[in-house]
Amino acid sequence: MKRRHFIKSSAVLASVTALPSPVLALMQDGKLRTAHIGIGGMGMEDLKAFSSHSQVVVTALCDVDSNNLAVAQQMHPQAKIFKDYRKMLEEIGDQIDAVVVSTPDHTHAPASMKAMEMGKAVYCQKPLTHHVTEAREMRKLATDKNLITQMGIQVHSFYDYKLATLLIQSGIIGKVHTVRAWSNKNWGYDGPEPKGSDPVPETLDWNLWLGTAMERPYKNQVYHPANWRKLLDYGCGTLGDMGVHIFDTPYNALALDVPKTIKNECRKPNGFGFPESNRVTYEFPGTEFTTDNFKWVWDDGVNAPKKHDELKLPKKEKLPEQGAMFIGEKGRLLLPHFMQLPQKIVDGAFVNIDEEIASITKEHNLTPVRDYNTEGTKHYHQFVDACLGKDESSAPFSYASRLTETILLGVIAGRFPNKTLHWDTDTASFAEEEANEFLDGKYRDF
Repeated sequence: MKRRHFIKSSAVLASVTALPSPVLALMQDGKLRTAHIGIGGMGMEDLKAFSSHSQVVVTALCDVDSNNLAVAQQMHPQAKIFKDYRKMLEEIGDQIDAVVVSTPDHTHAPASMKAMEMGKAVYCQKPLTHHVTEAREMRKLATDKNLITQMGIQVHSFYDYKLATLLIQSGIIGKVHTVRAWSNKNWGYDGPEPKGSDPVPETLDWNLWLGTAMERPYKNQVYHPANWRKLLDYGCGTLGDMGVHIFDTPYNALALDVPKTIKNECRKPNGFGFPESNRVTYEFPGTEFTTDNFKWVWDDGVNAPKKHDELKLPKKEKLPEQGAMFIGEKGRLLLPHFMQLPQKIVDGAFVNIDEEIASITKEHNLTPVRDYNTEGTKHYHQFVDACLGKDESSAPFSYASRLTETILLGVIAGRFPNKTLHWDTDTASFAEEEANEFLDGKYRDF
């Protein structure tokens, strides 16, 4: 797949005017035939969730690690097996209706784009892409081809997050002037780049794992299977991992677009791994739910968040390890991550909002759920039902691309510690020219 060109037209960000078409015309016997690219780790969870839908037939499984394939094949012996997603799509593209992409971040766009070019509905794990240009291109292609799409951000469909969105939009704390969000996870790496190489396991196709990323020697336990999130060439750090989940509800509730300015306070770049600790400050254009001067502050790392008066809880209670705080004109709303009810704070005390919760739950026909498996499966089944013409996806690429772009702008700001970057969404470029080279990536032929 050739390297994608950067789309600079503001038309790329235009609202979708028509609902995507279901794939009913392509289906056989009323079943949605799915192909799964990446079936280790989160990919296995995705596979289990999709196959739990009564109208899904798992038709193809693709992974660069034969150990992952062996496990999945036992679950779905009828499915065809592949190592290379390109060969899979070329050989049996006419036998599948939807493609699920659950690879490391750097392969999200190459695999998804190839599937979408063939007119397939696509479910892609978060963050949607590894580069800003890819996010815009995926949105444009999904719109042009009128495809059903969904980003894998399961909490988007959870009761507590829907509730928080509706509470904020009801004006429970007035217009919001600041959001502070945080995660104490550390998907960064401050150490040196490893030297030398190790033998590639017989079960792993290292060339296919690298995909479009630059060629480098294999090192045991450095990249595959789990540490790639920490590294510049493959992941997006803590911000790109947990940030997508924790940003999602405030971003959606406040009807935000992309930011005007971004500043990341972190260590100097080391050219290999993401910083282990980041404080990213965004400034956004105001919306109907925010004040004109709206600010977003993100903290990550083992000591996150840094202390601040806006984060103090009543009776010196401890903050959750991950979460978000909305600060508004009439109080604050704490949204822990995850599966906990939002809490309102006014004048240093918690305020009972049971009546507001009951009213909104009834008005919007929300069902309070405290079961993770039930809540998590909801997001997957929504995509399937959208393909079947029974529902609409709630995190299509038209939405997911903007959220991902926002996240990735903060990741890029980590290349320029303590420097404010100015983003122009119409030209899709930074005023600081040196930052623009990180909007795109060079695709290797493999």
